[in-house]
Amino acid sequence: MNESKLQRDVFTQLLSLLGKAGITPEQLLNQSRINGMPTSDNRIFSGIEAVFLLSTAAELTNDPYLGLRLGQQVGIASYSTFGFALMSCANLRESIDLLLRYGKIFFKPQWESENYNGGLLLWHNLTQGTLAQQRLIAELSFSQLSTIGSSLYRSRLEGAELQFIYPEPTDIANYQSFFDTKVVFGAERNQLFLPEHILDTPVKTANVSDHVVFHQQCEGMLRSLTTGEKVTTEVRRLLLQSAGDFLDISKIAEHLNMSERTLRRKLNTESVSFRALFDEVRDLLATEYLTKTNLTVADIAHLLSYSETVNFRRAFVRWNGMTPSEYRQQ
Repeated sequence: MNESKLQRDVFTQLLSLLGKAGITPEQLLNQSRINGMPTSDNRIFSGIEAVFLLSTAAELTNDPYLGLRLGQQVGIASYSTFGFALMSCANLRESIDLLLRYGKIFFKPQWESENYNGGLLLWHNLTQGTLAQQRLIAELSFSQLSTIGSSLYRSRLEGAELQFIYPEPTDIANYQSFFDTKVVFGAERNQLFLPEHILDTPVKTANVSDHVVFHQQCEGMLRSLTTGEKVTTEVRRLLLQSAGDFLDISKIAEHLNMSERTLRRKLNTESVSFRALFDEVRDLLATEYLTKTNLTVADIAHLLSYSETVNFRRAFVRWNGMTPSEYRQQ
């Protein structure tokens, strides 16, 4: 899963920083357990475990900047589909909307926001651990957010302000070097303030047609958190990922390590067929393209793997009871 990739990448980078200080993974895990880290399952660097691992690493290295350094080591590629969706956003405002809707898939705790003083406040509520542990997690989170932002936007976000709840440190100059925004201390909570005038800052890799696909992949991952239809979810995910050159059922079955017959049987158990899922995905993407892009009907037909535009129009009428042009006008 994408979440596991992010966890794995963060943990790998943490071990890399520790290795430079001569500290082994065994030392980190043993000391974390001594410090009281609970072990509820076989996942590493998730939930309260992340708090203990990071605070123990800071203790072993005696590095006050460990959270900030770690945040800079994890790039947007670690977020897989979510990272690609961020890269395809039109602007900062759209990026924030994406973060707030799909952040629960990748971030614990979740990001929250509110309108404030003509702009936007972005924060997450962290209640686990001691104040010192919460500070480390906050620094990691905002350092990571800053690193991702630097890869997305061409210009500096003038007027943005990073606010931390704890008192101003004596080494504020060194602290400021980790961020490309103003940093203040003694705030109400750990948060980022974004003034209204920078929310339309364009993303340098914006791509509307790609964004439709990645957005729907994120929507599928969000839906998979609550649905019990595991095979249906996986087939839908693979179809979305292969948009433009859709996988057929035999290739889908191969990706899922099962025979085509077994896949059809499992889908039937979940009261759906492969053809119905394929039509659902193409219809979903078609309506998104029609409402969110200026692509021609012929371009959309091509993106949905139709060799003839007329065949796409017929399918769309069957799905929606109107032509693509009528749907767009409506």
